[in-house]
Amino acid sequence: MSNPNEPSASAGGSSVSGAGQAGVPVIGLAHGSRHPRGADAIEALMIAVGAAAGVPARAAYLDLAEPDLAAVVADLAAEGHRRAVVVPLLFTVAFHATVDVPEAVTEAAEASCVELVVADIIGTGDDVAAVLRGALDGAGVHGDTDAVLFAVGSSRPEANDAVADLAARLADGRRGEVRAAFGTCAPRVKEVVADLDGPVAVWPLFLADGLLLDPVRRLADERGWSVVEPLGAQAAPLVLSRYAAARDADLAPLG
Repeated sequence: MSNPNEPSASAGGSSVSGAGQAGVPVIGLAHGSRHPRGADAIEALMIAVGAAAGVPARAAYLDLAEPDLAAVVADLAAEGHRRAVVVPLLFTVAFHATVDVPEAVTEAAEASCVELVVADIIGTGDDVAAVLRGALDGAGVHGDTDAVLFAVGSSRPEANDAVADLAARLADGRRGEVRAAFGTCAPRVKEVVADLDGPVAVWPLFLADGLLLDPVRRLADERGWSVVEPLGAQAAPLVLSRYAAARDADLAPLG
């Protein structure tokens, strides 16, 4: 994979020109969640991706939800597809990106004889920042409001550093601060807001609802904070960009 913190291609619609003609399916591979609404936004995202690209688009999950990647690839094979692009729906290079995704892809490809090309993860590049800014504006959050960029967190410092760097870039042009906080490691939300006096907006670096986000929503309700909704289908341009770059770079015509 190339650097996931840099955009793979333009997030605009022009980046997928010819996608319909190529007809190569795209699979959005998410981590998965036990949250009752966890899959809803992922499914909506892939519906939006498929409609924009004009190709079969499926959601698959690494854990905690169905279908898994092997099942999705088997279905595509039964439909006559011989290759597909897998876009890991992940924001940082952590265990899932470096271990779980390659293992799942290898198993699914070997079981189905479908050629699978792994695209860049979504990452934390400037195109991601642009989509996040659009989500914040759409939620009506004022530029003076301090914001907490809330991410899952990782045991790998470099993954958390990428989120902190994204928060710093999101602060450019805003009077309100943007601080990174995590659900599974320090700093937690209560730590980063301890010395903030004004209203706070929770800005999730999430595609869909998850169990880690629920307690932050409850805290926000208690304190009168606003909560920006997870990106869901708003992330379609990011997935389309990763898909198009992988398809065009790695999928040579079959002989």
